[in-house]
Amino acid sequence: MKLKVDRNARVPIYLQLSQQIRELIFNGSLVDGYSLPSERALAGELGVHRNTIVRAYSELRDEGLLTSYQGVGYRVRYKSIYEGMIKKNVNWEALVRDDFTDFQMDFDELFSRSYEADIISFGGGVAAREPYRPDEIADVLSRALNRKRDNAYFYTPYKGDPQLRRRISEFMSLKGVITKPGNIQILSGNNQALDFILDLMLSPGDRILAQEPLSPDVHRTIKLAGGKLITVPVDEDGMICDNLEAIIESEHPRFIYVDSSFSNPTGAFLTIERRRKLLELSYRYRIPIIEDDEGSELYYDIDRVPSIKSMDEGNNVIYMYSFSLTMMPGISVSFVVADRMIIEKLSGMVSVRIASLDWTPQMLMLEYMNDGIFFRRLDEFRNICRIKRDIMCSYLDEISAESGLSYIRPKGGVYIWVRLPDGIDSRKLLEELQKQGVTFIPGHVFYLKKTAGNDRMRLNYSYPTEDEIRKGMVKLRKIIKKFKQNIQIKTLL
Repeated sequence: MKLKVDRNARVPIYLQLSQQIRELIFNGSLVDGYSLPSERALAGELGVHRNTIVRAYSELRDEGLLTSYQGVGYRVRYKSIYEGMIKKNVNWEALVRDDFTDFQMDFDELFSRSYEADIISFGGGVAAREPYRPDEIADVLSRALNRKRDNAYFYTPYKGDPQLRRRISEFMSLKGVITKPGNIQILSGNNQALDFILDLMLSPGDRILAQEPLSPDVHRTIKLAGGKLITVPVDEDGMICDNLEAIIESEHPRFIYVDSSFSNPTGAFLTIERRRKLLELSYRYRIPIIEDDEGSELYYDIDRVPSIKSMDEGNNVIYMYSFSLTMMPGISVSFVVADRMIIEKLSGMVSVRIASLDWTPQMLMLEYMNDGIFFRRLDEFRNICRIKRDIMCSYLDEISAESGLSYIRPKGGVYIWVRLPDGIDSRKLLEELQKQGVTFIPGHVFYLKKTAGNDRMRLNYSYPTEDEIRKGMVKLRKIIKKFKQNIQIKTLL
């Protein structure tokens, strides 16, 4: 809507504006139901006082050309096609697929609170903030922008930047996996990688064997792909493999999904014996394994353990790794290592789904790997996260002695899986703790049917600072003590 103001004319400005709007309505330029700019916005655009716009709009409203609604503003109303018509608004909720309607958003909302300035978040699952400095990031990004490139800026091939894929193949050789750049597909995150893999090979109703408790992102991705999740319990050594063969023979799963290293949420590390057992079953029953190995570089009390992929002579494992825990927060680069045919198909999906992979994260990752900074930062990440884990565990030990809380000290990764004292519900505990400016993720969100885990919580120690951990754990200790006292009082009554 273009309006002009003639400050030299004898006609008052509000009448100039009302006449121009009137003409736009009559000639059909402003259609019935059109929302006019707010009084303040139009006044700012034309450089006039807001009261001038109020008078112009009022003039047209009195003529029946406009209607006004509280909190909405002004709309054109002239020979309304809606008069006498029954309005039927779109039922948006009915149009959304049931799979999305049933989404549990509490995990997402709590995770997003990690970024609020006034919140101490034990709910995030992102990298420590300390190792990467803003001036260094700016310098590395500047080098990436200035480096002479033969191909166009800001675009990469569908598989990802070729130089970065070469560096990743070298990185994988350090993890015992010999692979070529052509067997690597770069993506933005492991959630996206899993989504693409399942979309490529899963049919509605196919079963997937996975551990439980499990990241909500994983079981929602499987559900949206039309898969049926068959869950297996875990202990401190990861997925329990004792009865897997019987489950495979009865359920005939299409895939086995395993979070092998310091898994989300339990922090469990799959032992070498269980890794071999999974691979043996994969070979025997010809079942692919999807190995999520995101946490494998953050080991503290153990040496690096070979991935399932590194033992896979038969090429049965699709390997996923994300740098999200070992790069600055917000920079997400992930990759898949698989049979070349699978990589070619994933690349084709990239061309259809997203057309171009994000250039900036890839170039940052490449520069950090080229300069060797990334590998030096890995040591920093391990040291920083080890210290943070020890601080959080020291407080948990004190709370345990007072209340009966229990947990297993993780040997790496970024999560601690806590069993609360008898009678304390993690959701009620979270409600109280949030009032104190502290969040965590309650245990029930990690179970498919949400019927378990009420006595569990997942704590993350990578993202909060050491000082935030101390302050947050003091508050957690205080509130658990309060809950415990209330339980004792009720028992006496």
